[in-house]
Amino acid sequence: MTTLDSLIRLHRWQVDEQRRQLAALDELAEKLREDLRRLEAEQANEQAVARSAPEIAFSYGSYAGALVERRRNLLASLADAETRASAARESLATAFQEAKRYEIAAARRRLTRRLEADRVEQAKMDELAIDIHRRAGQR
Repeated sequence: MTTLDSLIRLHRWQVDEQRRQLAALDELAEKLREDLRRLEAEQANEQAVARSAPEIAFSYGSYAGALVERRRNLLASLADAETRASAARESLATAFQEAKRYEIAAARRRLTRRLEADRVEQAKMDELAIDIHRRAGQR
């Protein structure tokens, strides 16, 4: 295994690792969005209960205050997860470009080696053909 092959393996591993991290961040952001949707549904349910039962309505104010705080925390966490996911996407794109650069270099190296081997083989075949032609002329 050449140094270039080792570099390719390393960069592919880094790309895979960054893909996993991005997937985890996207999953976290989706979970936070779902938590926000559940919070909205819970709020609508609590408002309906408070409207239907006046004896419960007096405690809705403290619930609403806690709800606002929970929503604020969820929104802050979601914004953080989305920011981190965006940075992870940029990092992934950079890592992918770097890995691709090494893969292209390896492909070029293989092509150069194959062309050189073909050239050497053709030279041998040409030499053999010239030798056969010379022998045929001497008869």
